[in-house]
Amino acid sequence: MEQEPEKPVSKQKVYTLVVEVGRKAGDGLPDKATGAALVIYASGVDEAEAVRETVAVLKVADLAPLDVSGYGTLEERLAEGDEVPEEERELMQRALDENSVVVAQMTPFYD
Repeated sequence: MEQEPEKPVSKQKVYTLVVEVGRKAGDGLPDKATGAALVIYASGVDEAEAVRETVAVLKVADLAPLDVSGYGTLEERLAEGDEVPEEERELMQRALDENSVVVAQMTPFYD
């Protein structure tokens, strides 16, 4: 009887990103908002890949990414002393399981 090959261990990690977006027609932001900040959990083999994938997904969603700040992986955040609630950890796990970009929070900006 042949053994099934072992699944390769995923090299993907989940990174916490904050993305600032500007206005664009059809972006779905509130009418008087001048932009927004999005807290995102994105998977990637490194942070650069997570950023590239996030920007690509946001552009497809008719958003206009202006700036991305990276806050590292869960392990890196914990090492920095961040408290990461269970609900955030669940969203991070979802991003890893689905190899996806998960928008956890959107905060509109107003002048």
